[in-house]
Amino acid sequence: MDKVQCEIVGLSSSPATGGAYAILLKELDGNRRLPIIIGQFEAQAIALEMEGIKPPRPLTHDLLKSVIDNLGGTVLEIVISELRENTFYAKIVLDVSGLTNEIDARPSDAMALAVRTNAPIYVTESVMEAASFIPTDEAEQDISESFEEDQEQRTMESKPKSKEAQIAALQEKLREALEKEEYERAAKLRDDIKKLTQSN
Repeated sequence: MDKVQCEIVGLSSSPATGGAYAILLKELDGNRRLPIIIGQFEAQAIALEMEGIKPPRPLTHDLLKSVIDNLGGTVLEIVISELRENTFYAKIVLDVSGLTNEIDARPSDAMALAVRTNAPIYVTESVMEAASFIPTDEAEQDISESFEEDQEQRTMESKPKSKEAQIAALQEKLREALEKEEYERAAKLRDDIKKLTQSN
């Protein structure tokens, strides 16, 4: 199976798809990009892990990682293997006691697990040929700038809905801001925490 290694370079909401999100993959040794539409829950799970925000209780993908770890398994890689009728298919490749197992999965779940286990993400060449694109220089710059500028906003949007989880995530951001001596940002985060606490 001919496949190329990719990395996640962007995650954004897509109003055209009724509140779904688009995740953008880039091949490591090339310029092609592969956009995949995913659900809000999976987008939240990926964004929280990429931003280093730990929810107070394990999310579904955290639980899945714990189960795999406790059974002595290792996630070797995830492969976005097929595109059939505009639907992407993926496989999670596990090693358990020296035996390799392939588990069918949605790409969004597979990628949420990959970011938690640092497993490489691969896309088959046939999928890249069918669904990828090469951005123009201007589009490439826009994507990069948008990804950097909206990082904080995406984090806020992707937070769990419970107030306790939001407060915990904001407190973690506040700690990071204070460590980096970003006092203006810290003051804004402190105000956000105060608002949430008072509305409890």
